[in-house]
Amino acid sequence: MATDPSELESEPTEAADAFAERLLTDAAGAFTVFQVYLGDQLGYYRTLADTLDALTAEELAAATGTDERYTREWLEAQTVGGVLTVADASGAPDGRRYRLPEAYEPLLVEEEHLDFLAPLCQTFVGAVGPIERVVDAYRTGQAIPFEDYGADLHEGQARMNRPAFLHQLGQEWIPTMADVDERLRSDPDARVVDVGTGHAWSSIGIARVYSDVYVDAVDLDEASVAVARENVAAAGLDDRIEVHHRDAADLDGAGEYALATAFECVHDMPDPVGVLRTMREVVADDGAVLVMDERVGETFTGESDLVEGLMYGWSVFHCLPVGRTEEPSAETGTVMREETLREYAEEAGFSKVDVLPIESFFFRFYRLTP
Repeated sequence: MATDPSELESEPTEAADAFAERLLTDAAGAFTVFQVYLGDQLGYYRTLADTLDALTAEELAAATGTDERYTREWLEAQTVGGVLTVADASGAPDGRRYRLPEAYEPLLVEEEHLDFLAPLCQTFVGAVGPIERVVDAYRTGQAIPFEDYGADLHEGQARMNRPAFLHQLGQEWIPTMADVDERLRSDPDARVVDVGTGHAWSSIGIARVYSDVYVDAVDLDEASVAVARENVAAAGLDDRIEVHHRDAADLDGAGEYALATAFECVHDMPDPVGVLRTMREVVADDGAVLVMDERVGETFTGESDLVEGLMYGWSVFHCLPVGRTEEPSAETGTVMREETLREYAEEAGFSKVDVLPIESFFFRFYRLTP
């Protein structure tokens, strides 16, 4: 029996309407992310924040060495997007004056503020940079090397974590391990190995607080290592921090370190068990391994969750492709749940895993005991 075409026509369901609205909202939000990236990279936010008066497009362009017409389009887009405010909105385009709300300055301008979020947008841009490669990887199963994501990925991640590494790592996080904190402050001078150091802000944060500690900062990404060495030298700490371009699985110095750290990198490792095993071997019997990784749920529930949604986003486009660069690979992905980390630690030979009492929106902290 033929189906009446009229029976195939129906009003969109309420759920479909809601999802369509969500996609439109998300698309607008994605454009805002890229606009924030532009404002950050071109110095628009910094200039707006540093200027007492609201600026016209011509004035902002002149101050930042950018094109006036492009600058005006960005200003209008950011105003419609709710980031900037404008005076005389109904006036001539070249006479409108724009301002960055003071409340937004910590998020978009103040690089050492704990709420600084501009680099989140830079990391987002980096994660989707090789999008054609990602599409191909999903077809072929091949990996994408970390270096292929370009400077925005490693620079954005380093800028994002820098405030916490400089103002919380030594001051709040490590002291939750009282015995380790005491050892880093006592004689003889202690050694720390910082695995996956990136731009070395974690190593710098440790060395600043613990004035007699020596840090071996290790990373496999050549571009990150080059920046890390510059940062260490600029901080005046190259006498106590040495940056190594090497695989963390090849560490030596059995029992040499009071503390080994791995900040937001274990889930990216093709062989996390091998690296953790090496870290266990190089720390002293009374030492510890500190792992900081994503604060995701204990299990997959399928329910909407802001943090887990962000982490799956990083995983789909970056962390899982990067984590498959060696075979065999653990293929962990960004969403490394507590049970998974415990399994890795147990296989690596650790006797105990504790979740440290550290409050963080994005991260969970684990102490691994040899």
